[in-house]
Amino acid sequence: MSIVKRNNLIFPSLLNDFMGPDWLGGTDKWNTTVPAVNIKDNEKEFELELAVPGVKKDDFTVEVDHDVLTISSEMKSENEEAKDNYTRKEFSYSSFKRAFTLPETVDGSKIDAKYEDGILKLTLPKKQEALPKPKRLISIG
Repeated sequence: MSIVKRNNLIFPSLLNDFMGPDWLGGTDKWNTTVPAVNIKDNEKEFELELAVPGVKKDDFTVEVDHDVLTISSEMKSENEEAKDNYTRKEFSYSSFKRAFTLPETVDGSKIDAKYEDGILKLTLPKKQEALPKPKRLISIG
């Protein structure tokens, strides 16, 4: 088996040489601002886990509109240092937005979210009629 590197650019070597690490950080890292998501389908609920380390829980916005769950975050920081003859000012800004269409089996009014150890975990409970029915014993007469 061989390892194959795939580039989705028209002229990958030319652009990677021009926009290499010494210039703008390369082109391979353009899509790294969207967090990874795990989706689990349990018996009574769905669980979404987003890996978003280094963010405060107040920076997240989670909303449901017309069966579309939207998770977004904006983080801004500014650092200013003034010494003798110079002032150094650094700005940082990052954001992401993910949207998921909820299946009809999810009860959108009971969605719960928790943020611990860099993981945003959402619990999407299923509607009562979507839950599996228990086995029924039929007596023979």
